[in-house]
Amino acid sequence: MKQQSLLSCSLLLVLFLHFTKILAQSPAAAPAPAHAQAPKAASPPPPAATAPAPVMVPVQPSKGPLNVVKVLQKAGHFTFFVRLIKTTQEDIQLFSQLNDSSDGVTIFAPTDGAFSTIIKSGTLNSLSDQQKIELVQYHIIPRFLSTSQFQTVSNPLKTLAGSGSGFGLNVTTSESLVNVSSGLTRTYVSGIVYTDAKVGIYQVDKVLLPLDLFAPKPPAPAPAPLKPKKEEAAETPVVPKDISGAILRCAVHDNLVILGVIGMVGMMFSL
Repeated sequence: MKQQSLLSCSLLLVLFLHFTKILAQSPAAAPAPAHAQAPKAASPPPPAATAPAPVMVPVQPSKGPLNVVKVLQKAGHFTFFVRLIKTTQEDIQLFSQLNDSSDGVTIFAPTDGAFSTIIKSGTLNSLSDQQKIELVQYHIIPRFLSTSQFQTVSNPLKTLAGSGSGFGLNVTTSESLVNVSSGLTRTYVSGIVYTDAKVGIYQVDKVLLPLDLFAPKPPAPAPAPLKPKKEEAAETPVVPKDISGAILRCAVHDNLVILGVIGMVGMMFSL
């Protein structure tokens, strides 16, 4: 009986010592369940790309006069006018005007729609080379005019084609409109293409037709009717022919014949 009690006590002592040793060890932290893990912090978005600051290119002063043709080409709806300027070589004239004069130029530039009308009618093709030059020059005033100066100009305005009633332009203002008239064409400035202190390019929606080129010519006077030949003969005085000499010669001849006959008769009776 004692032995069984002693054995039981020994067994309990061994179990006690074993559990004491297990409890004395620091337990390893169990991994947290997946659903209990703290959510990972979202990575910050990449910084937005900022647009580069615009580079301000300094405007270099022009080495020569403004290239009017390039300005019109850049505007994009003056193809026919540009073509006419280049074929007539008026771009050279414009360069000379801007280079040699301080007065500048004012240009009324017709749009492609304006040219399409006279091209369809065949008016443009009927012009000679010189008349095409004059048509281009008629749209150019050899001095700069701002929109405010149109209110005080004296009409008719002289153009590169000339002055006076045949090639002069009349410009008037009413409210906010600048009206332009050639005598045959009436239109108005519908936009400003380019302007500075020396060059003014203004858009018009009709081609300006000068009177000297397009005004109807008066009919030629009809030739005087020819007079009948009989009337001409009746009206022409007849100069009588001088026959006095012939009459005198005949009279002398007749007298000589008579005298000869008388002489012969007398000789016969004397025998």
